[in-house]
Amino acid sequence: MSTSAASSPSAAAHTGAGTSAEWPLRFERHRFGAYCFDTYGCRIVYHGFPHGKPDETKLSASTESFGADYRSLMKAGHIDIVNFPPPAEVSWRSKDQSEHSARIDIGEIFKDRLVRHEVAREDIAPGISIGDPEIILEVDDRTINVYMRTFIPLKAPRDPGNANSDYRADLIQVFSQTY
Repeated sequence: MSTSAASSPSAAAHTGAGTSAEWPLRFERHRFGAYCFDTYGCRIVYHGFPHGKPDETKLSASTESFGADYRSLMKAGHIDIVNFPPPAEVSWRSKDQSEHSARIDIGEIFKDRLVRHEVAREDIAPGISIGDPEIILEVDDRTINVYMRTFIPLKAPRDPGNANSDYRADLIQVFSQTY
């Protein structure tokens, strides 16, 4: 896994994660999304906005019901969040009906503000702005996972036969806690 951060004071003026000239990549803003699997009454509040599946009586869908590549479906729809609001407040019941609550401090997890990614500096398209990363919180039965995904344009397509493969947007797990 690569990490990144801006090396010049002017980097703080932009809102995205920078360009390949600024290395390693840092971020000042982010997007956020949250997902609940195999839970009852899953509530997540981050930056004052509710997320989750708060139905107390119905078990939310399992990860298996979405297929092996379910994580590719997880996106961060809450945009333009300045780093960092107070911790995410999470409450839920696991599949066995046990009650849980947690405070997930996104600011502590990403206190270095480094973008987590799998792209070598020399593979990043030059002069291209890199947008705000997605931070995704997943509650799966008794486990909370936090991921980061950043769209990073590449110099060349990964698949020479597919002009639309000129980027990476890998989902990188950065935190996991089982309750």
